[in-house]
Amino acid sequence: MQRKNLNVEKQQKARQRRWLLKMTTASLLGMGLPVSGTVNAISGMVKMPPIPENVLSPEAALERLMKGNERYVTNRSTPLNFKDERLDLVRGQNPFACILSCSDSRVSPEFCFDEQRGDLFVARVAGNYITTDFIATLEYAAAILHVPLIMVLGHENCGAIKAAIDATDNYEQFPGHIQTIATALTPAVRSVRKTPDYVANDRYFDIVKKNVVLNVEELRKQPPILSRMVDDKKLKIVGGVYHLKTGKVELIS
Repeated sequence: MQRKNLNVEKQQKARQRRWLLKMTTASLLGMGLPVSGTVNAISGMVKMPPIPENVLSPEAALERLMKGNERYVTNRSTPLNFKDERLDLVRGQNPFACILSCSDSRVSPEFCFDEQRGDLFVARVAGNYITTDFIATLEYAAAILHVPLIMVLGHENCGAIKAAIDATDNYEQFPGHIQTIATALTPAVRSVRKTPDYVANDRYFDIVKKNVVLNVEELRKQPPILSRMVDDKKLKIVGGVYHLKTGKVELIS
């Protein structure tokens, strides 16, 4: 067991050193400075992230997220392995994406994007809508953890959306604080007008998508942190809908 732990530590150090050499060399070249003899001098001043491969651009983070979903859909998910990154994560976290997801038990971001511990920063609430607390959570992910990507993730047959439809169209009242959720999702319901030729299931799904779009738009313009980071191209905010039958995440915004 001790020998195995030593091997894990050696692998971690080798992986971290490769990342450090890559990042330092790129920085030196960008500044027009000589690389030879300078990397080691600078390496001591650079703080190593727990998971170096999670340091990505917003575009690369989205590409990785969707490739992970493709593996999940085609039953090629990577076996879960907690031991290799356990020592790394003791030092901290640097997830490459943040997911604002519904709390529905059929939707698990770590599974549907085929990621390990430490890769995704997940905030969940029935109906995947934003409140002040969730905005603060996403700001923490973006500003403190330097997450380059936020996805608002809705899903088919969302019970919270169904409650919002019943509350808006039929004036149904729900017990306790459940009505708060239905009220928060009302803008999405009202944005997709009920007409005689609208098939009920189609409207239901369109409201699910509209709720994602509205929350993405709200987050993109949310001051003072998120809107600035979006404008500076340091953060990408997108929307997706999870299909229960296939497991596929459809990008919609």
